[in-house]
Amino acid sequence: MMNYSIKEKIKSNPHLKQFILNLIIHPIKTRPRLWIRLFQFAYIKKGHQSVIYKNVRKDIVPFNSFELGAKSVIESFSTINNMVGAITIGSCSRIGLGNTIIGPVSIGNNVNLAQNITVSGLNHNYTDPNKIIISQGITTFEIIIEDDVWIGANSVILAGVSIGKHSVIAAGSIIVQNVPAYTVVAGNPGKIIKQYDFSLQQWVKV
Repeated sequence: MMNYSIKEKIKSNPHLKQFILNLIIHPIKTRPRLWIRLFQFAYIKKGHQSVIYKNVRKDIVPFNSFELGAKSVIESFSTINNMVGAITIGSCSRIGLGNTIIGPVSIGNNVNLAQNITVSGLNHNYTDPNKIIISQGITTFEIIIEDDVWIGANSVILAGVSIGKHSVIAAGSIIVQNVPAYTVVAGNPGKIIKQYDFSLQQWVKV
């Protein structure tokens, strides 16, 4: 109850909120300050035998959760950023080389992301033409990637998208709409190429 009251007090006071954010996040570098990064071992939740390689950029802060399931791997040169939303990655999943994951994002079990993929639950607002875009704030919409999904290299998954289980996203695809389960999607924007028909027990081209 006390923690809830403190959080509400901070949220309701813009000056206090900005002061605390500046203590945690460098306002120009827009990444956690060194003193925060030194304590990441205490608030990053990692499952048994999970691996985050040393040269992963961990823009991970304590006020949004980050969880990595058992036997999951985040490969080198990736960026993980939970500063605007929580990130959950299930068990036996692999985030490939050079991926960028910006919360809010939920990734299931046995998910494979190839190389140079962007998964971002963040959008910048730009409604007022009289203000620079970066000053207009952001909106976030959670991305959900269900179990047993494969995403090909150089794909982009946009905010608010849900990808159903046992689906494949072809390399270089831009996913702007929800993807049903047991589906293959390709292109820019991504379009359904084929789906599995359980009554026919085979993949059917769309």
